[in-house]
Amino acid sequence: MLLRDIAILDENLDFQDHQYVGIIDGAIDYIGSEPPADVMRYGDVYNGCGKLAMPALYNAHAHAPMTLLRGFAENLPLDRWLNEKCWPFEAKMTPEDNYWATLLACAEMSRYGVVSFSDMYYATPERARAVGEAGMKANLCEGLLAFEPKPYSEYPICQLNEQYVRDLHGSYDGRILIDYNIHAEYTSNEQTCRDIIEILHGNNLRLHLHLSETEKEVQECRQRHGGLSPVEYFDSIGAFDVPCTAAHCVWLSSNDIDILDRKGVFVANNPVSNMKLGSGFAPIPEMLERGMNICVGSDGMASNNNHNLFGDLYVMGLIYKGSTLDPSVVEPKQILRAATRTGALSQGRSNCGVMKEGMRADICVLDITGPQWCPMVQPDYNVVFAGDGSDVVMTICDGKIVYQNGSWTGIDIEQVKFEVQQRTQRIISEL
Repeated sequence: MLLRDIAILDENLDFQDHQYVGIIDGAIDYIGSEPPADVMRYGDVYNGCGKLAMPALYNAHAHAPMTLLRGFAENLPLDRWLNEKCWPFEAKMTPEDNYWATLLACAEMSRYGVVSFSDMYYATPERARAVGEAGMKANLCEGLLAFEPKPYSEYPICQLNEQYVRDLHGSYDGRILIDYNIHAEYTSNEQTCRDIIEILHGNNLRLHLHLSETEKEVQECRQRHGGLSPVEYFDSIGAFDVPCTAAHCVWLSSNDIDILDRKGVFVANNPVSNMKLGSGFAPIPEMLERGMNICVGSDGMASNNNHNLFGDLYVMGLIYKGSTLDPSVVEPKQILRAATRTGALSQGRSNCGVMKEGMRADICVLDITGPQWCPMVQPDYNVVFAGDGSDVVMTICDGKIVYQNGSWTGIDIEQVKFEVQQRTQRIISEL
């Protein structure tokens, strides 16, 4: 494919107008202001006049099947939200429920320019099948609630994860990767956590967990672990000595931030979910100032309600200016980098997330002819503060179109919506 006469956000997220982008074998083969020497070798030509091509988005923390719970668990703090609503509902979900719900999440994410997501949930084979059919990428981990202190090998999930790594890791041409999961400090025990961390050492797999999401979580952790915060506790057992993405990270001390910085932890900020559940604001300005690994997540649809990650970028761009009373903090390029390159790196996808020759062709194309895009004085500000996911007209994953102008190449959207609606109604009737 050749994108002709299109504006781009280049590898530095700078705006370049009237460019040509050539895609071959799933990778960006050419970027330049003149047509490539052999136009015919790229096949189909896309007229990019009035369009902007930018790196596609990477959702660093999601619970994709929770599309089934959209609007179901509202106006509750995290502990009641989990215990009274989410966990009872999830106990009724079948593997096929997870499949259809994940397909809906894939449709929604790709509609809004997302090509890959890090997903913590259940029914991993069914989720992998949905992502594969949608043509997207995902890092999938099987959710673990380990309240009983016993070796990890005594939990059935231990053997399941070994099977998933063997059968699914690298499947669908490398688009599916398997991570390991520790749900959170308050839903696990030290023995099981240490066993998981030991498995991860040296095997090139990654860890995904929730961390310091609420003030109550931090206070109760200190009571359980001799004054240690969740960050200090997980650091003490080696969780950050393996590649780790930690979601939320709202209630952090200065020592917590030092630890996360020193260990190179990827912090998945979930600005919309954190506000909707009344959890607070992660100290993103300080972490960005340090140059830490900040990425962006939507969280699940019971605590966000939509997968339009551009909305999360908009919120992320505003809340820290208001909460710090400093309009200069958290600039658009920092936000865009978090949602693209750093998000890709959080998944271990080092050849993704940048508009650069040789990188994987993960691209979202936006229509920039709408009135909100005019004038283009500082285009990165237009993308974050004026544009929206609804401006996405095409999403390309590994060089293949997965969404374009209201249609999905691997998803029958009407069937998916019907299935999800019916399955949600069934589960609610069973509760």
